[in-house]
Amino acid sequence: MKDLWQRLFVALQYLLPHHALSRLVGILARSETPWVKDTFIRLFIRRFQVDLSEAEITEAERYPHFNAFFTRALREGARPLPEQADAIACPADGTVSQLGAIEGDRIFQAKGHNYSLFELLGGDHDLATEFLGGQFATVYLSPKDYHRVHMPTAGTLRETRYVPGRLFSVNQATTERVPGLFARNERLVCIFDTEQGPMAVILVGAMIVAGIETVFSGQVTPLSRHVTHSDYQNRQPITLQRGEELGRFLLGSTAIVLFARGHAEFDAALAAESPVRMGQAMGTLR
Repeated sequence: MKDLWQRLFVALQYLLPHHALSRLVGILARSETPWVKDTFIRLFIRRFQVDLSEAEITEAERYPHFNAFFTRALREGARPLPEQADAIACPADGTVSQLGAIEGDRIFQAKGHNYSLFELLGGDHDLATEFLGGQFATVYLSPKDYHRVHMPTAGTLRETRYVPGRLFSVNQATTERVPGLFARNERLVCIFDTEQGPMAVILVGAMIVAGIETVFSGQVTPLSRHVTHSDYQNRQPITLQRGEELGRFLLGSTAIVLFARGHAEFDAALAAESPVRMGQAMGTLR
């Protein structure tokens, strides 16, 4: 019976007006009307068993709107970084969806499904070539999780690519049943140059995700229905240290990290469905 309901849930997503639904939720999430935002927040906490004990603001009613609650900051020291200088820091709280080697141009999504690195990066052949045969990690942020995304290692921003797309859910049921999911959903590709070579951090939108924000350009999505490229190489350099905030989701989704071939090795103890917390060591840089 559970499998049948999951199949129906996925089938329904093909019919729903993804963007209209997500933007409508976005309007409610920005409301500062006390009874709207307090009701929304209380219901969300109860439904998803959200723990506010690690947040800077622990009283739900003090958040000015739902988005502020959802993107809440954590108190100082709640997510310590690894002591080892060459350790890869997990970019977000959540669950490992998949991680491992990029097999040529293909990235593993779930049993029976993989997707194109070229398509994930917005159709740029030269950029995709930099990550052929490299390593990837996909982290799923559930509704109850802390929803800011941080730097796995220090890097200088080279470019971003906004890639338009659908807004399928990115939970396990959908990941196992929608081919090429992460290369179909709306996403923001951030390319950094690091001491170990290029690194990509990709923020993937999902059902009812009202937007994606970054610390260097504010709210990025939604944009036009075309790939939008922003070059940061001829601007004042933007360098973020390991563990610094990169961006956040206005309602939850997935973060994907890519490293070039030979420059990263993930911890063998991590696998699909491993719980992770922002800042924990995920592997080692070379």
